[in-house]
Amino acid sequence: MPDIKDPENTIIITLKDGPVVIELLKDVAPKHAERMKVLARAGKYDNVAFHRVIEGFMAQTGDVEHANMEAPGYNPRRSGTGGSDLPDLPAEFSKLPHDRGTLGAARSQNPNSANSQFFINFKDNHFLNGQYTVYGRVISGMEHVDRIVRGEPPASPDRMISVKVAADV
Repeated sequence: MPDIKDPENTIIITLKDGPVVIELLKDVAPKHAERMKVLARAGKYDNVAFHRVIEGFMAQTGDVEHANMEAPGYNPRRSGTGGSDLPDLPAEFSKLPHDRGTLGAARSQNPNSANSQFFINFKDNHFLNGQYTVYGRVISGMEHVDRIVRGEPPASPDRMISVKVAADV
């Protein structure tokens, strides 16, 4: 594990291959960083699938409404179409580039529709700059992200086993 400077704004995602440590950028996108912590603390991200994983692009997850096999009404065909029971977030666009390892807020065509879904960039995806909120960056474990099963959706998707705020671990 890396040296964690701000445990209250650090997320640890446990994947099948090991932990991924994410520094939340609370000064850049405070509402998105707070939402991730609220959902993590409520256990909403635990066992949620990576429902859209595109080679050379990104891995998307966080559909807490449809991507948890234990959730009532689970339907794998709807994975990627939902959010949480909390209101959508306003865009918090910044000058931060979508570099390899950054977290971006997934959304519909409406810039103010981000909710619980997010993606981790496999490479620099600067064509996304200024269009999607960047609110975190992987500081350790990117090699585990690189091993997430590909597909839209993957036949047998990888899942976030657990998602915790480092201050709570």
